[in-house]
Formats: sequence, C-alpha cells, structure tokens
Amino acid sequence: MSLKNEIKNLIDSKTKPIGSLGLLENIAYKICLIQKSKKPSLINPQIIIFAGDHGIAAAGVSKYPQEVTHQMVKNFLNGGAAINVFSQNNSIGLQIVDSGVNYSFDKNKYLINKKIDYGTKSFLTDRAMTNSQLQKCLKSGKEIIQKISSSKSNIVGFGEMGIGNTSSASIIMSYLLNIPLEKCVGSGTGLNKNQLKMKLSILKEAQNFHGEIDDPYEVLEAFGGFEIAQMCSAMIESYKKNMIILVDGFISSSAFLVASKINPNIINNTFFSHKSSEKGHQYLLKKINEDPILDLKMRLGEGTGCALAYPIIENALNFINNMATFENAKVSKESND
Repeated sequence: MSLKNEIKNLIDSKTKPIGSLGLLENIAYKICLIQKSKKPSLINPQIIIFAGDHGIAAAGVSKYPQEVTHQMVKNFLNGGAAINVFSQNNSIGLQIVDSGVNYSFDKNKYLINKKIDYGTKSFLTDRAMTNSQLQKCLKSGKEIIQKISSSKSNIVGFGEMGIGNTSSASIIMSYLLNIPLEKCVGSGTGLNKNQLKMKLSILKEAQNFHGEIDDPYEVLEAFGGFEIAQMCSAMIESYKKNMIILVDGFISSSAFLVASKINPNIINNTFFSHKSSEKGHQYLLKKINEDPILDLKMRLGEGTGCALAYPIIENALNFINNMATFENAKVSKESND
C-alpha cells in the first residue's frame, strides 16, 4: 500500500464520520506527506518578519508616511505589536529582518541585519532594485533559512512590514498571473475611493513605463521590495529543507507567487494561513485554487495570520497522533447498508 493510502486510511480510521473534521483532515494529510510519516511533528516553530522601504511610497500610494516602517520595526523589537502578542501566546519564535529599511537601527539581539539599501528606488521611473541587489537578496534570504533550519525548526511562517508594499504586491501579481491591475489593487492601509483611484493610476503608469516582463526574477527586480525578494528566496530554501511553509497575507503571497514561478513544487509544502480582506489577496488565492486556513477579515500583515493559524495546524497533528481509532476504542463503524 502506498504512503498516501496508508495516511488516508489512518485518518478515516479515527473515531469520527469520514471527512467530519474537514480542513483539519486535509492539513494532517498534507503534513504527513511532507514529512513522509504517519506520526508528524512540529518542531521549534518560527515566524520571520521581513521589513523594507519602497521608493514608490513617495508617490502617495499609502495612507501612512514611510517612517512608519522603521517605527513599527522598533515596536516589534520592543514586543508591542500584534504579532508579538500572538506569537508569544502560541509559543512561536519571532525574528525580525532589516531587509532594507530607510533607517539605521542599533544592534538588537532580536534583529537580523540583512540590509541591502535604505529602501528601493521608485518603480515609476526605474527598476526597484539592481540585479546585484536582487542577487544579494536571494543570497541573504537563503542564509536566514539555513540558520533557522540548523536549529531543527521544521515550520516557518512569513510576514512583512513596509509602507508601500501592497503596491509592489499588486503589480507583481498582475504580471505573474497576467490579470488586470484593477483586480489586484486594494486599499492597503485604508485608502478612500479617491486615494485608491490615484493608487491604481500610479501603478498603471508604472506598468506602461516597464512594458512586458515575463521572467519572475525580472518582475521581482522591477517591482519588488527588498523584503519581498528576501522572503521569496527564504521560501524556496524552506522548501529545499522540507520545512512546512506558512504564508501570511497579500504581500507574503506575492513573494510566494514569485517563488512558485521559480519552483512550482513549493506549493506541496505551503499553507496559506488566512484570507486577507485586501481585494488582491482574495483574487490571488482564487486564481491559484488554494483555500486559506482562516478568514478573519484581517489585513494587518506582520505574520499575524501565521501565528493565529498555527494552533489549528497543531490540533490537526494532535488529532492524527492522539485520537483513538474505531478498532482500539471498540467503537462500531458506520453501517454499509
């Protein structure tokens, strides 16, 4: 009997009607396949927040000023953000990466310094980063996961912080899924209708400036943030290390989208933690035919969806590892009549 059938039979043998635990059964089944085991485990869970600033922010695509990026990074480091609360509550390690924030931070034991530059260029008039900067992003993202993997962690969640990064995510999504910007662009930090209209107009102008781009690396170079590029590389390396990958919201999903164009098999290890209320994320999940674990109408980022989805994943593994079977509980199975 194949491992797939063995896992399916094990799940169906638990003391419950077949399929009655819904998505929990799918999660358990997928993790068993990832780990090639009928006794799956979660070891040293980690969430990484990649932070970077964006040149496009100066064009007015966000409701908040650029300095909020570094202010929120400080908040993460001081333990005052939502992600700090949620990750601590669920015993998840939290790491903050300065991928390219427009600020010089003091040394901090919780901060990983992988700064490429003090923010990207504006993709209205230039490529967001040079090829050399992109290569540095790819190298540093890989290094971060190699270090985390060496601590025996087998599950990692990806979050981000960066004013202007929903604009990057929207245009990356538009290019890689070949769909109109109108379906990708949302309110981000809370833009009103007029501000949203202006944001869409700015992104269309950028698209006209750059023209057609097919290669995922070139799309990342043209429109990505340093945090998105590092996250993309880290996701690819996580797959190579056979880790469970938790993707947060819209921006993290855009990084996944690039990673999946580079290595389509990455989807086999990936869970989408929640469906953001950001318009583009809902359409993105629909286009790639993936069901998120949660739908809490959130749009915060920071990896908060990963932290909240983690205990659901934990319970999925608890049921397959600890729940009695019909046979050992001496419970009658459903009748075939």
